[in-house]
Amino acid sequence: MTEVLSVQQQSALSQLAPGEQLLAYGIVVPVKGAEGVKIKYGKHGKAGGALGDHLMHRYGAESGGAQSIAAAMPPASGALLMRVTDQRVGLVGIQDGAPVWEVPRTWVARVERRRRLQLMARFRVHYADGSWLAFFTARRRTIEAFGAVLNGDGSTGPS
Repeated sequence: MTEVLSVQQQSALSQLAPGEQLLAYGIVVPVKGAEGVKIKYGKHGKAGGALGDHLMHRYGAESGGAQSIAAAMPPASGALLMRVTDQRVGLVGIQDGAPVWEVPRTWVARVERRRRLQLMARFRVHYADGSWLAFFTARRRTIEAFGAVLNGDGSTGPS
């Protein structure tokens, strides 16, 4: 019987090197490209939304200098598929699996779960140079799967 693969699984498996093994994947939104955070600012919904987006992008989206691993990620908006293989960690298009940004797996130090922001679970991917990038995902299980393969002990941080 032929196994039926979801679009996300097909995308995660696309363009892998011969012998490369897919270990985990999930839909994520990079915080530095996310939109729609609302902060109540008087009666000005648009101003509050713009202020919320600005604060989210400016503080808490990434850490590291201009030459850091995290700073090398190109601007991206909307949902992407994060995949972890035995060789690399990266972001690919959900529908087509086209690589957006990838780094060698050895460059990733750990995954840290952060406190939830409204409906989205939040986590950080920490890199070997001390920099990090923040992401949103709809499922805590996604963060736990990344932690299981990247942290070694399966831990993801605070509840």
